[in-house]
Amino acid sequence: MSKFNLEIVTPERKFFEGEVDMVIARSVTGDIAILNNHVPLVTPLEISIIKMKIDGDTKKASISSGYMEVTKGKTTIIVDAAEWPDEIDLERAKKARERAEKRLKVEKDGSDVARAEMALRRAINRIEAKDK
Repeated sequence: MSKFNLEIVTPERKFFEGEVDMVIARSVTGDIAILNNHVPLVTPLEISIIKMKIDGDTKKASISSGYMEVTKGKTTIIVDAAEWPDEIDLERAKKARERAEKRLKVEKDGSDVARAEMALRRAINRIEAKDK
């Protein structure tokens, strides 16, 4: 399997840069696997767990929503936040989930509901990344 360059950046840091065999990310239309020589593509990404295959090993990370651009020999992922499982504070993520669930029980419509739903999705994703 031939490799390609993957770069994952957030506003705070260059989260990852290196040669990978494959990256699997969740676009708004579903999971997508990128291999070397993939057709050029730009797609929005969902809050999810991204998987990188490197020399037979799989690395994963929790990402927030963002975008992925695939060009010849390089894939760039730009997200608001990205964390390796060992960077995730599980207790903090569980408390964030609880706060979001409480807000959703109280709020029935409006922008507060949308914010609470996004916070809940981020918290659940972080918990799943840590647990898997």
